[in-house]
Amino acid sequence: MRDRVARLTGRVVRDGPAGHPPRATLDDGTVVVVKDSSADPGAATAEAAGLRWIAVPGGPPVPRVLGADDALLVTGLVAPGRATPAAAERFGRGLATLHAAGADAFGAAPPGGPARAWIGHTRMENRPHDGPWSDWFAADRVLPYLRAARDRGALDPAGAAAVDDVCGRIGALAGPDEPPARLHGDLWSGNVLWSGDGDGDGDGAAWLIDPAAHGGHRESDLAMLDLFGLPHLDVVLAAYDEHSPLADGWRERVDLHQLFPLLVHAVLFGGGYGAQAVAAARRLR
Repeated sequence: MRDRVARLTGRVVRDGPAGHPPRATLDDGTVVVVKDSSADPGAATAEAAGLRWIAVPGGPPVPRVLGADDALLVTGLVAPGRATPAAAERFGRGLATLHAAGADAFGAAPPGGPARAWIGHTRMENRPHDGPWSDWFAADRVLPYLRAARDRGALDPAGAAAVDDVCGRIGALAGPDEPPARLHGDLWSGNVLWSGDGDGDGDGAAWLIDPAAHGGHRESDLAMLDLFGLPHLDVVLAAYDEHSPLADGWRERVDLHQLFPLLVHAVLFGGGYGAQAVAAARRLR
């Protein structure tokens, strides 16, 4: 492992990798994070491309990619800190800036990223779609995971039918048309690291890690933040809306956007998440 890190970074590795997350120290004293994704072929390549793509001026800070191959990713280390209202406000504005950077199409992969990517430990297809967001979201985000969750028994036939019904009506539920946004794609609270290392004003910052980046609807990232909670989320959302006003009715569409992550979790972890997906679908009636 040490030799691989040295090859990817072009530096001698002085110590490690060790710890959780695994860290190594380079010969210049730089401490790096080493992520081994060999169990998910291509995941490191996809994540590296995603990190580079979402590192936009004015957006939330992102660890620098120091090297990557098909199985190993080496990035800078984010210094630990705490969540503060000031950092949350900055995060809301930065996330709006990231989304506004846009994508070529709904479903588009980051430049250099594979079409067959990953979200967590399950596959995610990134295929550019020319039509409206609602058609792409149903076809490439909801229905594949609905089928997989149903096949593993995480949803019963009646629950699966409720989710399928939403897909049949999704055009009427989706809200106003918006251009493709540049999404983090897996924006739960564990992928937001609060750090004391911000812009030098002492307020800190919220850093983004572990993206499943693609072109999508900006409300999807916000719905993911809401799904598992985030410190000062109300501050984040207010700052976002002030910077880039959200379309009317966006709060009523949170359940729609949460169908994808809930079904992914149902595939990975089982029926409790399947029940949550069904409940969200039924609230959309």
